[in-house]
Amino acid sequence: MTADREIQDEELMGIAHDSEQALRLHRSLRTIADATSLDPALRDMARAVLSGRVGVEDAFQDARYTEAVHQRIHEIRRAADDRTYVERRQSQDRFADWDARQQAELDRERAERDAPVGASGRRGRPAQRRVSG
Repeated sequence: MTADREIQDEELMGIAHDSEQALRLHRSLRTIADATSLDPALRDMARAVLSGRVGVEDAFQDARYTEAVHQRIHEIRRAADDRTYVERRQSQDRFADWDARQQAELDRERAERDAPVGASGRRGRPAQRRVSG
């Protein structure tokens, strides 16, 4: 995602119950924003929230975005129903591997977020920068 600014986890606390949930929501929004396989409306919603142009609560109430979410859920459900037993088992194994990688990445992000204030006077992850190209 390229933006002049990206929200911080704390800005998601209006909908998240704690900092852990805010971190996970932030990561999910980044994943959605960058996923070329998803509906453009979902990607646009994630980018708008990440840039701060749209509040997360407003995005979740916008009919365009909720319709895109419901459509995606329907596609996932239909694909799951069409899988064989062997495909389900393979999918479970792939998910377990993916989940372990995600957990390691979350642990790293938590450590960065919770790191003591350094010489720069800043805590946690560095500010997002715009890359010219």
